Amino acid sequence: MADESKGGFFSDLFAPVAGFGVTFATMFRKVATQEYPEVKWPTQPRFHGRHQLNRHPDGLEKCVGCELCAWACPADAIMVEGESNDDASGLRFSPGERYGRIYQINYLRCIFCGLCIEACPTRALTMTNEYELADNNRADLIFTKEQLLAPIQQGMVPAPHPMVEGLEERDYYQGKVTAATPEQTRWAQEHHAAATAQEGQS
Repeated sequence: MADESKGGFFSDLFAPVAGFGVTFATMFRKVATQEYPEVKWPTQPRFHGRHQLNRHPDGLEKCVGCELCAWACPADAIMVEGESNDDASGLRFSPGERYGRIYQINYLRCIFCGLCIEACPTRALTMTNEYELADNNRADLIFTKEQLLAPIQQGMVPAPHPMVEGLEERDYYQGKVTAATPEQTRWAQEHHAAATAQEGQS
């Protein structure tokens, strides 16, 4: 009986020391902390980050304002309002009948599940690898269409402008458009210059 009590005494005595042994052992290991934001590790290729609204090679928008992404969103984070393209004046934003006049994503609600990407029939919406979305203002986390649109690349002309002459909507999705034509570029330059002049007069 005495031996048992003696063993219990020593186990109680050295129990805290054993606990500190784990602490001391980890004190001399190399710290694995990543120095963020000074050092940023690359994400995986299929990482779900900030969304992007894509363009066709001539600059027209791929979004046709169908609102399927908004319907598919389980967090109700997407708002889309479509509007018809104006063929009479040549003010065309997409090859489709309609385009997304208003497009907003509320990143306070978004859970980055990617269901909106799967629902998009024109591959207009994709997800980038950008993950730095923190802010100190709630309103700034509601991204608008202008913030989500892909930047203009070489060979593109900012919308609105007419479609490539002689082609239909399906030709765009079949990859027959590779860049803006000289006619599209000329039309955009003339009309954008006229719009700028009107703004200066007003």
